[in-house]
Amino acid sequence: MGNALFGPAGSCERSAAEKIKSTEKLIEWLAAQGLTAFEYQCGRGVMVKEPKARIFKETADRCGIKLSIHAPYFISLASAEEEKRLNSIHYIFQSAQAADWMGADRIVVHPGGLGKKSREEATAFAKVTLKAAQDYLDEQGLENIHICPEVMGKINQLGDLSEVLEFCTIDERFIPCVDFGHLNSRMQGTMDYVKALDEIGNTLGIDRLRNMHIHFSKIEYTAGGEKRHLTFADEIYGPQFEPLIEQFILRDMSPSVICESAGTQTDDAAAMMRYYKECSHALR
Repeated sequence: MGNALFGPAGSCERSAAEKIKSTEKLIEWLAAQGLTAFEYQCGRGVMVKEPKARIFKETADRCGIKLSIHAPYFISLASAEEEKRLNSIHYIFQSAQAADWMGADRIVVHPGGLGKKSREEATAFAKVTLKAAQDYLDEQGLENIHICPEVMGKINQLGDLSEVLEFCTIDERFIPCVDFGHLNSRMQGTMDYVKALDEIGNTLGIDRLRNMHIHFSKIEYTAGGEKRHLTFADEIYGPQFEPLIEQFILRDMSPSVICESAGTQTDDAAAMMRYYKECSHALR
């Protein structure tokens, strides 16, 4: 029987209104609401120091919260500039080191742009960079940290679903981070959960399907893909979370689900968790 975990990315409007400023207090606050996951944001750089990160670990362990880290946004796996690719390896290392201190085992990595290359050329460059990053993590004793390449939301970015799955064939420790809002934006609202999950399982096997990392929010999109993140209150754009959660149960999945709604990510994560619990008995 699967056990999906749910939680937010970063702090939300409600936690800010309640003046919860420290990460350890935020973790306790999330646990008090019954949530079970939290993604620590390093999008603008890995700033956390080891003593503080170890406090996060102690708090998360005590509260039953599974942590993950979002690596810096400025990673560019396929850059034409060698220096940027080498810097990207360093940012991945910094993220993995912080994750290890925190007791997290996953870091989410944006692939970046195409670097004026064809999609095929950019994918090949990115695979070399990711392989070098994993080799470096192994050298540094961080072989337990899973790199999670993320499905991106803009069509001109590297990281559609097939590309992310190809990245994950580099090493069996790689776990796909499938942002279904991004995928839906890339596909102009035609994303199909069953087809996507089948593709993941067929490419990477049942274990990585069951334990995949997920980002979720409703997202407004244009012809170029993602425009902006929305909240679950939006009635125009998708995707809807209910069919995805039903697939978790039918497929005996235990993913970590991180909600990235615009300011309401904690409440929306809680809504997903409630639905998961409500329909578990009916569909099992």
